[in-house]
Amino acid sequence: MKLRTMASFVVPVATRFTRVTIDSLHNINKNILLRLIQPSHVSWQRQEYSTITEEQKSESGEPVLELTENERKLKADIELINKELMDLKNHKNDLEDKYKRALADGENLRVRLNKQIQDAKMFGIQGFCKDLLEVADILGKATESVPKNELTEKNPHLKTLYEGLKMTEAQLHKVFKKHGLVSLNPLNEKFDPNQHEALFQQEVEGKEPGTIVVVSKLGYKLHERVVRPALVGVAKG
Repeated sequence: MKLRTMASFVVPVATRFTRVTIDSLHNINKNILLRLIQPSHVSWQRQEYSTITEEQKSESGEPVLELTENERKLKADIELINKELMDLKNHKNDLEDKYKRALADGENLRVRLNKQIQDAKMFGIQGFCKDLLEVADILGKATESVPKNELTEKNPHLKTLYEGLKMTEAQLHKVFKKHGLVSLNPLNEKFDPNQHEALFQQEVEGKEPGTIVVVSKLGYKLHERVVRPALVGVAKG
């Protein structure tokens, strides 16, 4: 009976002691392994750091990495593609510049041609107008040479002729105006060398120097272009 009681007491105590011992040994082994691993890890970190440091101390200041054959080939291909791309960009820019210049030249040519066409339409009759101006001058002189005191019922033929000449002259100037040809009578105006031609100068009392005092022949303009300058006499200062 006493032996059974002692056995029932001793067995649990031994079992607990065994467990404690095993746990202690396990913890000790774990600590030992951790101590063994830590130095190697630190040394590996130091070694890696020292390697990177040496690489950073290269001439270029960057880590020197050896490239494989495929990487070198790929790098060469990329450089070739970049060069071809740059050449294509330059060629594109050159073509764009030529295209813009061609457009500008075409537009300038179109404007010039349109202006020439308009000038041809407006001034194509310039030579014909100059020839008709002589007719207008003759009609004007003819009507001016008729004595006004003779235009009476006593001279019906002269009066009828005079009226016919005046009507012809008026109709001729009407046609001139229709086609853009207008007369210039610059009496008492300032002399303009672009529109007038001075035949003489004379002193005229009460007139400022450069004032037109006599108009010997009327001038004409066709669409603001002088076809014939007016022949004038100018006051002398």
